[in-house]
Amino acid sequence: MSDTVPPRSEGLAAPAVGWASGALGVVQAADREIARQVAVRARAVAEFAASRPASVDRAQGVPGAMSADRWAGRAEVLRPVSEWATAELAVALNLTQPAAEALLAESLTVVHRLPGTLVALEAGVLHRGHLWHLVDKVAPIGDDVLRGQVEAELLDWVGRRRQVTTPAQLGARARVVVARRDAAAVARRLAAALTERGVYLRAERAEGMACVSVVCTVAEARALHAALLACADALTDDPDADSVGADDPDTGGGDAAGAVADDPDTGSGDAAGAVSGPPRTRGHKAVDALLDLVLRPGESDVPPVRVLLHVVASVATLLGGDAPGEVDGEPVPAEMARQLARAFAGLHPVAGDTPDAATTTGDAAVATAAADDVTADAVTAGAVSAAGAGVLAPAAGWAGADPVDVEGGPIERAEAELDADDFDRWLAQLVAEAFGDAPAPGEPGWSPGAPPEPEPPGPEPPEAEPPGVGDRRCGGGDLRGWDAGRALDHHDATASVTTDGVPGGGWWAAADRALDDAGAAVHAAGLALAHADRTVGTALRAHAAVETDWAAGPAGRVNAAHDTLGALAAATDTQRAELAALLAATSGGGLADRPRIVLTDAVTGALRALTDLPGLRRAAHCDRPACRRRPDTCGHDLTARPGLGPPAPTDGYTPGAALDRWVRARDRRCRFPGCRRPVPAGGELDHHRPHADGGHTCAANLAGYCTTDHRGKHQAPGWTHTLHPDGTLTVTTPTGLTAVTTPPPY
Repeated sequence: MSDTVPPRSEGLAAPAVGWASGALGVVQAADREIARQVAVRARAVAEFAASRPASVDRAQGVPGAMSADRWAGRAEVLRPVSEWATAELAVALNLTQPAAEALLAESLTVVHRLPGTLVALEAGVLHRGHLWHLVDKVAPIGDDVLRGQVEAELLDWVGRRRQVTTPAQLGARARVVVARRDAAAVARRLAAALTERGVYLRAERAEGMACVSVVCTVAEARALHAALLACADALTDDPDADSVGADDPDTGGGDAAGAVADDPDTGSGDAAGAVSGPPRTRGHKAVDALLDLVLRPGESDVPPVRVLLHVVASVATLLGGDAPGEVDGEPVPAEMARQLARAFAGLHPVAGDTPDAATTTGDAAVATAAADDVTADAVTAGAVSAAGAGVLAPAAGWAGADPVDVEGGPIERAEAELDADDFDRWLAQLVAEAFGDAPAPGEPGWSPGAPPEPEPPGPEPPEAEPPGVGDRRCGGGDLRGWDAGRALDHHDATASVTTDGVPGGGWWAAADRALDDAGAAVHAAGLALAHADRTVGTALRAHAAVETDWAAGPAGRVNAAHDTLGALAAATDTQRAELAALLAATSGGGLADRPRIVLTDAVTGALRALTDLPGLRRAAHCDRPACRRRPDTCGHDLTARPGLGPPAPTDGYTPGAALDRWVRARDRRCRFPGCRRPVPAGGELDHHRPHADGGHTCAANLAGYCTTDHRGKHQAPGWTHTLHPDGTLTVTTPTGLTAVTTPPPY
């Protein structure tokens, strides 16, 4: 490895594995410069967006404005930005408008919601691939303080580990941290995502091909995928066949392809009936098995298979805590891990213990408060309606929802009675006053001839009016600065013209009615906004009360415990009994093996022992007669006690069942730096020192690899793998770069 800093690397963080020499070092420096430029671009895009405010766009409801559906589907971070900024950015960067809008949203999110991530990009600690996981998983956290803490924890984790950190590894870590720190929000997102379960079809790039995707839970997806692969492994091809024929029963497509071959319109039966090529791959067989099982149930020779899923959950999680669990190495919310563990053990599911499990209570509180608010609004509206004629009372037929324009309402009547230009001006003025966009008296842009801002909702005292001049109010204000004499002259002149279509009383009477209706609409909008504000406040208070009650309850006390012993002490007798029943289960449900207990280092999270409930009870005392009779009084050193460490070595080449299970539980995934592929079942546990050269089959000499990296360890020239007794693996590349991986902590 060269100590010379490659060109253009000044001011950028060094890679975790150090700087390489030659061309690879230039690649490293270029990659960090690209990351810095991504940050520069994000800041520039955010600055550009700030110069294109949404105030220049037509407001919602104004003719010609962005459609309500498109506005509602726009990212919240883009609400303050003009819709035309997207088109301008697209032209400047040769992008489609959807791509430009995505760039706008991402840049604004990083700049305003993930400032630490922006700094890490500028320093080269993160690259473009890492960014998506932080934007997708951390940026949506609503609480600014919590979001900053989660972001800081993840960036500190990347900086401290000084190891290869791929985007997939950062994404997995982000899921775990967010699930632990914001468990209630994760549960809500999961509940919403469950409504999107489905099967979707899309075209593939190659003509004649398509993709069917299934959106479901992690457990369902893992089970389905494992079952299809197991079916594929059970299918065999005819070793004498040199083609995949339509009539071959193993293809799973004999009927469909055979029909094509026998159809005279196809022109040739051989073309459709036999496709030259090698035997089917595992993926081909999995697709064939899926088609047979779905399209021809009961007609295929696909054998039944058994699927194994590994669910990992801490004691605190099983007792009701927020710490996420794992399904085949993928993080899942705590509630899902609890229910899966109980289902596999054949136990009945229980109501959730997360804060959202009190949804019924919380919703009831909100509903009660909302009913009180409706009553208060009805009283207010009644007082307003009694104050004077011409103001529509929203109390009749309004039950706390936003007022809507019904047929014949003020909007429809104004549109029918005013010409297009007058209606546009009236509606723009109504919207501006309803949402506070009109300048206040004395502010720049205020015209003395314009009506003042609407009065707050409430009774309006009657005002004296000059004889012959109607009360032209829009939201409760008079039209100041008008020349009353000229207006009357104009009104008289207009009234003297009689044509078909003139409303009763003349155009000025119609305008008066439209202005009165506008005032009523503004008032109703004010009531609705006030009601919405109170309802949001009530919901926040109800949510806080639910969180407080949960924190004070058994699950909350368990969640606040600092370690497993504290969680067990905080649990109720019922919770401990249910946990014991789960751990003692040996059959029923979907258990393929008895539940195992992972004993870990309380500081590092490293695996120390893998046992079960009977084994833990046997190892909980020193085996002296007195301690066997009263295990709870045993105070002797149990460090060397069998069952509280790695299993004993195996004499032969193949590790015994207990040792195989222990090593897989320690490594869980391929140990090569940056790889997250699973260790294949039944193989790929590598002897660091070859067994033929005297290497022992023991935990200190075994490491799990995926098939590709296992081959690379033995075949890739110039690579060195060094396994330490604690499971730490050091990999050195041909150019001298050194990467270190440790077994993933629990």
